Amino acid sequence: MTKAEKVTFTINKLKELYPTIPVPLDHKDPYTLLIAVLMSAQSTDVRVNKITPLLFAKADNPYDMVKLTVDEIRDIIKPVGLSPMKAKGIHGLSQMLIKKHNGIVPKDMDELEKFPAVGHKTAGVVVSQAFGIPAFPVDTHIHRLMYRWGFTNGKNVVQTEKDAKRLFPKELWNDLHLQIIWYGRDYSPARGWDLDKDIITKTIGRKTVIEEYYKTKKSR
Repeated sequence: MTKAEKVTFTINKLKELYPTIPVPLDHKDPYTLLIAVLMSAQSTDVRVNKITPLLFAKADNPYDMVKLTVDEIRDIIKPVGLSPMKAKGIHGLSQMLIKKHNGIVPKDMDELEKFPAVGHKTAGVVVSQAFGIPAFPVDTHIHRLMYRWGFTNGKNVVQTEKDAKRLFPKELWNDLHLQIIWYGRDYSPARGWDLDKDIITKTIGRKTVIEEYYKTKKSR
């Protein structure tokens, strides 16, 4: 298969497996999505979805959020991990939203990246999922799969994002980024990986990755 054929195969298989695409983090508007994505760093979506309702019951907009102290926010979000940094970020970005944007989350990636605790990936998730603007935020699942499929050299997430944007049509970015995340969780995880169930990697995967998989399996 040529690289173009591999890309087409991947797109079609992901569409077939995920015709409707659930959004991993529960939210009701751009602000609650921004907070949920910020909280998901080095945590699981499942854990975040358990904690965000507790936080949003007290404050689901920047004006209410700044009424809470950083310590009060930290106490609520403690189970998601890195709570001191995240609580400061949530309080700080809420203040900044009020001062600079009248409490409204901007649709611009560069503007979003100016907020405390908001990195490139978080900004990408917000513009794609809240506003439908094409973006390709790369998380650990996407980084792992793009390497396994031979679509990137796997050096870093910046390179992986560039390669994904070059290979996949722009109008599919927002769907694909979510489809690949779900596929990574369901069929191609980092641990407990079963290549027989991972139809995409089995069909188009990087030769060295497949060889390494069988070698490791044999030695067990």
